[in-house]
Amino acid sequence: MKQLLKINHMKNLLFGILFLTGVISSCGSDELAIPKPPTYLDVNLPEHKYINYSPDCPYSFDIPSMFKIKQVDYGKESTCHRDIELGPLNGTLHFSYIEMSKPLAEYVNFSISKVDDHKIKATAIEDENIIRPKDKVYGTFFELQGDVASPFQFYITDSTKRFVSGVIYFNARPNYDSIKPTLDYLKVDLKRFLETFKWK
Repeated sequence: MKQLLKINHMKNLLFGILFLTGVISSCGSDELAIPKPPTYLDVNLPEHKYINYSPDCPYSFDIPSMFKIKQVDYGKESTCHRDIELGPLNGTLHFSYIEMSKPLAEYVNFSISKVDDHKIKATAIEDENIIRPKDKVYGTFFELQGDVASPFQFYITDSTKRFVSGVIYFNARPNYDSIKPTLDYLKVDLKRFLETFKWK
């Protein structure tokens, strides 16, 4: 009986080996197909070059020369808000200027709430404090990682009467992996912006 079971087991094993050999050879190739990760276009971006932007508003800063700055007006009323088009990066920095009429905490909390709106999609949120007492420039720079609509946000204040905020939006569906090189490039420009921002 044991001998019969052993023979049947050997037959089943041999049949399995022959079956697998037939399946592999029928594929017509000795190489196994290995799935490849998605690839993205290599982005060739220009060297960073800056100009100083000093409008008829109570601020100035350095901005990349390839960016286009548009004044945002409400009807006939002129404002110090700006839409800064990011050129080949295909996005916009929405820059808002406010003369504070309420306690500073209300403006700061509002800016932070705008960052919190992206928590659902963000895989991480990093913040960096901006503290330049000599220039009376204080604020926070936020970097939101993951497939978020707005990967960078910031606010700056003189802590007494003036407040600005900035939000970056790209004109494309957010895909963090594909736009990472662009984000790294833009972060350099935003750092320069924040380092050179001054009140008049």
